[in-house]
This record gives sequence, structure tokens and C-alpha cells, in this order.
Amino acid sequence: MEIHCFTVNPFSENSYLIWSESKKAIVIDPGFYTQAEQYAFKEFILENGLQLEKVVLTHAHIDHIFGLEFIFKEFGLQPWMNLYEKPVYLAGGQISQMYGMNVFNYPEPGGWIDEQLEYPLADLNFEVLFTPGHSPGSISFYNKEHGVLFSGDVLFEGSIGRTDLPGGDHKTLISSIQKKLLILPHSTKVYSGHGGITTIGQEKMCNPFL
Repeated sequence: MEIHCFTVNPFSENSYLIWSESKKAIVIDPGFYTQAEQYAFKEFILENGLQLEKVVLTHAHIDHIFGLEFIFKEFGLQPWMNLYEKPVYLAGGQISQMYGMNVFNYPEPGGWIDEQLEYPLADLNFEVLFTPGHSPGSISFYNKEHGVLFSGDVLFEGSIGRTDLPGGDHKTLISSIQKKLLILPHSTKVYSGHGGITTIGQEKMCNPFL
């Protein structure tokens, strides 16, 4: 597994491009906002000979979906997410206006992702964990073979996701983290929606919010 992080848009969101030896690739939470960010992503795909196969979302807050119109136009791919995230996704344009951001034409969802033990992506196998609290349909992607977790905005290095946005709930978030994430091996690397890489062990020992 290869992972490349693009930190993009005014919210400094982490968009992750992941690929296997076969060069098949996926992107998690494409937040590409500017033309320069979109161009850099496209060039990286071309320069590395990657075949982008799927777009998946940990959740649908605007900073994680800015690039979906671009992805659809360039690669013909629609986003997959948890069904409970649909209302958040459909409100993206309105929320962007509230923040004074550009409003994009987001494509229809390609389908829905439920919690499941085996979810193949780009010749890699992920476990999908249902981790609501930051958003009603937040999901995390865990690859046991490589010991990596893509947590979206549920768990950060030294922090946790905010719960003051519509659909957020602090008790639900803490429950998701404790019951779904902190039970993973301590060595599991956590790739969050913002900030740096951490590990489950580090957060169990040092995260002041847990």
C-alpha cells in the first residue's frame, strides 16, 4: 500500500490517495478547492501511472468534498459514503454559501457504504467502521494488513472531532472512538482528516479528550 496526502483548501483538509502494486487507486475525502490543487492531483495520478477507481468519503462536510465536481469531470467517478451522511452531502451547496465559499455542482452519490468486515478497494481490503458523532454517517477505513486507519474527523493527533455542527453528538463520538477505534492494535497508524499522523497507542496514552 502506498499513501500520499494532499493537504488542501482553506480548512487544511487531508485528502488521501491510496494505491496498490497494481497501480489501482482510490481517493478518500477529495477536498481539492483551487485549480492549482486540482491540477496537482491530476498530475500526480498521471506521473505515477495510477488508475483511479473509486472515491469514498469518511463524511460529507464541505472541506472533504470540494473536489468532487472536479473528480467527476476528470475521472467520471461518483462518491460513495454512508447513507446517514446523505442529508449532510445534499446541504453542501448551502453550507458553502454560508461560509462564503465557491459552490460546486456535486454529483449524485455512486452508492452507500455500510459497516462491514471486508470492503475491497484498489486490490486492498478494508474494514469499514461506523463511527458517528462528528457527523451522523461518519465512517472510518481500517486496513489490518498494513496497520493503517483513515479516521476522517473522528480522531486526531491529540484531539477529537468537533460535535457542534448539525448531526454532531459528543457522547456518540466518544462511544465510537472507544468501541471502534481504541480497540485496534496500538501500532495502528491513524491518518486523520486534519493534522499529522498518529497511532492508536499514542492517543490512548496522551489524548486529553479521551
